[in-house]
Amino acid sequence: MRSNFFGGVHPDGRKALSAGRAPVPAPVPAQVIIPMAQHIGAVCTPLVRPGDTVTMGQKIGDGPGLCVPVHASVSGRVAAVEPRPHVTGRPVLSVVIDNDFQDTPARELTPHPDPAGLSPEELVAIIREAGIVGMGGATFPTDVKANTGMGKVDTLIANACECEPYITADDALLCTHPDRVLHGMELLRRVLEPRRTVLGIEDNKPDAIAALRALAPQHPDIEIAVLPTRYPQGAEKQLIQALTGRQVPGGALPASVGCAVFNVATCASVWDAVCRGRPITRRIVSVTGEGIRTPSNLVVRIGTPFSQVVEAAGGLTDDVWKVLSGGPMMGVAQKDLEAPVIKGTTGILCLTHRQNGEVGHPTCIRCAKCVAACPMKLQPLYLYRFEAAGDLEQLRRLRAMDCIECGCCAYLCPGKLPLVEKIRAAKRALKEASQ
Repeated sequence: MRSNFFGGVHPDGRKALSAGRAPVPAPVPAQVIIPMAQHIGAVCTPLVRPGDTVTMGQKIGDGPGLCVPVHASVSGRVAAVEPRPHVTGRPVLSVVIDNDFQDTPARELTPHPDPAGLSPEELVAIIREAGIVGMGGATFPTDVKANTGMGKVDTLIANACECEPYITADDALLCTHPDRVLHGMELLRRVLEPRRTVLGIEDNKPDAIAALRALAPQHPDIEIAVLPTRYPQGAEKQLIQALTGRQVPGGALPASVGCAVFNVATCASVWDAVCRGRPITRRIVSVTGEGIRTPSNLVVRIGTPFSQVVEAAGGLTDDVWKVLSGGPMMGVAQKDLEAPVIKGTTGILCLTHRQNGEVGHPTCIRCAKCVAACPMKLQPLYLYRFEAAGDLEQLRRLRAMDCIECGCCAYLCPGKLPLVEKIRAAKRALKEASQ
């Protein structure tokens, strides 16, 4: 059963800038910066010290609880273990490695070209040791999602919607390596044993759809569902409703309605880990926007500074205004391009001064467009006001924590209120108050 989700918008996709460009390797930097925080959960504890020699794929950080390992993306010598710039805007403890350009491989994960003999528990253990997280930007540990879904999930969903404007990293992956995605889905099927397995993709990706359908006969248990383009269809709860008609209650997880959702790049990473013995050391990044000279899809080593990725795409134009990690709806503006690419970096978006929509005095005109657009059925204008007033009780009553920060409200606001920014601040205040 399919249905429409509430709200949403139809922004100009602007994907043509980088769509159709096959992913090519970016130059490997002389030094990588590997943050110990690349996932939702606890920051990793470094396992190496300055002066240590490391190999590519070696585990260099780990920790207990909601935590997954991080690995060296090059071989070489540890130059420092210290706070460095991060895409969040706050310094994060990082392992800095001087590259020896040998790419000497680690042997920490055993490849299983024929994984048929592996149990679900063994597959989950490999997923964790490979450091796999939600590669669509959410960065939730994949092993935790898979483990908690055992026995509870009847529908496994692979998310190929990539509804964020400009970004084409998943599209590029599906056009070039759809086999990795579908094989990864088969491995997740073995873990969760769902009754239905479906890959959801929006209809603005015809080449990726054709590539998937060409392989579909080899994977008869996987359904390819083509959906009309609509933002934020790639959000977990909205995609579940679009594909199944089920609505995830506020504050609940997809498993509560029998679903588990994995990004397609995450699925490919599962196959890489299990069958090739490869942890996450690189990913596809869309470097795009009117402010970049050569929009591209690049295969980038984790830990490569944004500045070097931008140079690999021809550099910034003279009229660049802002650089975002991610897309225009949910991306985070970067104040320091020495912040490195991490596992959840789907894109680097470069915008020009002509695209500056900021105003000096944002004003609410009480039009309620934000309410009509909110896919979570929230009231963004009141969340904005109660955040300014510091009224945590009202923020709880109005379910501020259910906001998925999709940006639909800010996109439609004629008064140009910084709604998402303020709601993010409200959520931080609520989290701090509960600790």
